[in-house]
Amino acid sequence: MAQPLFCPRSWLFAPGDSPRKMEKAAASAADAVIFDLEDAVAEANKPAARDEVRAFLAGQSDEARRRLWVRINPLDGPHALADLAAVMPGRPGGIWLPKANGRADVERLDHYLTALEVAAGIPRGSTPVAVLATETAAAMFTTGSYAGAPRLVALSWGAEDLADALGASTNRNPDGSYAFTYELARSLCLLGAAAAGVAAVETIHGDFRDLEGLARRAEAVRRAGFRGMLAIHPAQVEVINRAFTPSAEELAEAREIVALFEANPDAGTLAYKGTMVDRPHLARARALLAQAAAAGEVAP
Repeated sequence: MAQPLFCPRSWLFAPGDSPRKMEKAAASAADAVIFDLEDAVAEANKPAARDEVRAFLAGQSDEARRRLWVRINPLDGPHALADLAAVMPGRPGGIWLPKANGRADVERLDHYLTALEVAAGIPRGSTPVAVLATETAAAMFTTGSYAGAPRLVALSWGAEDLADALGASTNRNPDGSYAFTYELARSLCLLGAAAAGVAAVETIHGDFRDLEGLARRAEAVRRAGFRGMLAIHPAQVEVINRAFTPSAEELAEAREIVALFEANPDAGTLAYKGTMVDRPHLARARALLAQAAAAGEVAP
C-alpha cells in the first residue's frame, strides 16, 4: 500500500564495500541512508559488498535499521537475487530498486521479498520499496504505472544512467542546467509519484562542494512538490534537511488557512491576507502540516 506521509528529507548514499563510509553515513544527520550495491561497487567487489552490508545491518538495533536501506542491482541483471538473498536476513529498512521499467518490476520484487521475509522470519510485506523510475528509455513511458504497486513508498529519477541509455554525450545545457529530456524525466517522476500517492525524491546534486547551488535546487524542487532528495556526501545532508523543512512562516500560514476554513465549513472560497484562497489551498495547507507532523517537526 502507498504511504504518502513517508517523508525522509535526505537520503545519503554510501558504497556497500566500504564499512568506514557506511559507518560515517549511519552516524550522519541523514533521515535515511542507502547502502549501495549497484553503481558505487565495482563488479569484482559485489560479493564482498553484500557480505559487508549484511554484517553492518546485523550489528544494528531494530530502530537503527529502519533508516538503513539497500540499493540492489537491477532486476534484469545477474546480481539482484544474490543481493536480496544476502541482505534480507540483516533486515534492512527498505530496498531501492534501480533501472525499473515500470510497475511489473515492483510486483516481481514484491514476490522475491515476500519469500525472503518468510525465510528470515521477517513480517510479511513489511519491507518497503523505493524506485528509481527514469533510468532507462523504456522507463520514461511507464512512470504513471505505479499506482497501487505493492510496498512502494517513493519514486526518484536519474539523469546519469538515462544519458548512458540514450547514448548522450552530456545531459546538460551550456549554462549547466539539465537538458529538456532530463527535465522531462524529473517532471514525469513527480507526476508518477503524485499519481501513485507516494513521495517524490529529487536526484543527486553531483558537485558536493557546491552547497549554494544545492540549496537553490533543493528549495526549488520542494516548491514543485518533491518531498526529499538523494545525497552523495555527508556535507549535503544539512543543506537538504534545511531546504525540505517547512519554515515557521509556512507552518503558521498553513494553520491559519486550515483554521479559516474550519470556521467557515460551507465556504468554497475565502479572503486571506488580501488574496482569495479556495479548497486546493486548504488541501495543500493540510498536506504541509501532515508532512511536518510525520517528520516530527510539529505536533500532529
